[in-house]
Amino acid sequence: MRLIKIVALGTAYLSAQVLAAIAATAAEAAEAMTIAAISAPTLTQPDVLLARPTETIIWKLWHNPVHRRDPSTESETLKECFRFLGLTSRSFAVVIQELNPELLVPIALFYLVLRGLDTIEDDMTIPLEKKIPLLRHFHQNMEIDGWQFHESNEKDKELLEKFDVVITELKKIKPQYYAIIKDITVKMGNGMADYAQNDDMIKNGVQTIEDYELYCHYVAGLVGEGLTNLFVESELGNPKLAERPSLTESMGQFLQKTNIIRDIHEDWQDGRRWYPKEIWSRHVDKWEDMFDPKYESQALNCVSDMILDALKHVEECLFYMAAMREQSVFNFVAIPQGMAIAAMESMFRNPDVLKRNVKITKGDACQIMMDCTQNLRTLCGVFQRYVRKIQKKNDPKDPNYLNISVRCAKIEQFIETLYPTQDPKQLESQNSQVANAQSGMNAGETALMFGIVTFALVCVSGVMIGTAWLMGAQFPNVFKEATLLLNKMFSPNSSPSTTGRVEL
Repeated sequence: MRLIKIVALGTAYLSAQVLAAIAATAAEAAEAMTIAAISAPTLTQPDVLLARPTETIIWKLWHNPVHRRDPSTESETLKECFRFLGLTSRSFAVVIQELNPELLVPIALFYLVLRGLDTIEDDMTIPLEKKIPLLRHFHQNMEIDGWQFHESNEKDKELLEKFDVVITELKKIKPQYYAIIKDITVKMGNGMADYAQNDDMIKNGVQTIEDYELYCHYVAGLVGEGLTNLFVESELGNPKLAERPSLTESMGQFLQKTNIIRDIHEDWQDGRRWYPKEIWSRHVDKWEDMFDPKYESQALNCVSDMILDALKHVEECLFYMAAMREQSVFNFVAIPQGMAIAAMESMFRNPDVLKRNVKITKGDACQIMMDCTQNLRTLCGVFQRYVRKIQKKNDPKDPNYLNISVRCAKIEQFIETLYPTQDPKQLESQNSQVANAQSGMNAGETALMFGIVTFALVCVSGVMIGTAWLMGAQFPNVFKEATLLLNKMFSPNSSPSTTGRVEL
C-alpha cells in the first residue's frame, strides 16, 4: 500500500510538472523561438504547441540556463533597456539574457546601439543629407547625455525616441567594453553611410561577389568583430581568436548570407537586390526572370549557387566556436549558427523560397536549440545532419552539382577530423589486438626471462653449498663420485654390484 501511494504521488508530481511546463510554454514559447532570426513563421501561442508539441515541451522541461538575468538587481533605466531588447530583437533577446553576468549588460547595450544605427539606415523617410551625418556621427551622439531622435518612422523608432536610457547605462560599463562598442559603431556607421551614398548599387543592386561580401562585412562581420573582442577581453573566449580575424568574419558572413538568400522575395518586392549579379547572371538574363515560373529551374540553380558560396564558411565557423571557454557564450554563438545551417537545408532546391520566406518549423528549432546548447560535438552533429540532407537533395542537373557535393564532403571530412567515427567491429578488433599484444611474449622477452631464472638458480645453489661448507660439510671426492654415478646410470653394459648395492 505504501509503495502504491509513493508511485501515485510521484505520478501526480510529474503530471503537475508537465502541465506547468505546457502552461508556461504556451505563454513563453513564442519568445523562446525567436532566438534565431531564421525561425519558423509567426504563430499564435496555441499554434506553437500544436505545431510540434513534444519538442516544445521537452525544451521547456530540459533547458536549464547556465545563468539567468536577475531584474531585481537592475536600475530602472537598465530594465527599460532590456524591454527595448525584447521589442527590437528578432534573434538574440533570449540568449543574451542567459549570458554570463560579465557580458550580459555590455552585449545587450551593444545590440541596442547597433539596432538604433540600423533603424536610421533603414528609414527611407529621412532625407539623405540628414541621414549621412547621423550615421557617421552616431558614436558621438551616444556620448551626449539625454540624446534622443524623434524623426524616424521605422517600427523600432521608440528605441531612438528614448535612446537616453541606453546612453545612461553605457556610461556604467567597464571602459574597455565601452571602447569596443564605440569602435564598431564608428566602423559600421561609416560603412552604412558609404552604401547609402552609393547610387549605382541602390539602382542596379550588388554587382560582384567582392561587393556582396563587403556589404555582409559591414552588416554582420563588424558585429562579430565586436563580439569577439568582448569575449577575449572578458577572458570567456580564447585570446588566439584576436589573431584569426577570418574566423570571426566567417561567423558573420554565414549568418548574413543565410538572411540574404532567404529574403530574396521580400527584398525584390521592396526594390532591393542583394544577390550579386556575378552569380545570378550565370543562370538568368534578367533579375526579374528569377521570379518567373518559366525560369524556375534556373532560379533554383541560382539559389543553389548562393548556398554553395555560403557553405564555404562552415569549417571556420566550427573552428571559431571551439574557442569558446564558457557554456553560456558557447550557446550564444552556437544557436544562430545551428539555425542557419538548418535554414540553408530548408531553402535548398525549394521553389517556395522564390515566393515567400522559407523558415524552419518551431519543432525543428527546439531540437536544434537542445543540440546546440550541449557541446561542440553535438553541434557538429547538427551541421552533419543538415549537410547530408543538402547532399541528398542535390540535383545532378544543377551546374553546381559536383561543386556542392565536394563542398558537403569537405565539411563532413572536417567534422570527421574533429570527432572520428567509431566503428564497433573495428574498435573490438583493435581492443583484441591490444590484449593479445599485452598477453604474449616475443623471442627476446623469452630469452631474457630464461636467463633471469637460470641466474637465480645458480645464485641459490651457490648460497646453499656455501652454507653447507661453512657448517663443516666435506666435498673431497664429490666430482669423482658424481662422474661414477653418471656412468652407472647411462652405461647399458655395466654389471651389477656383487653386494647388491652401488659402491661409492
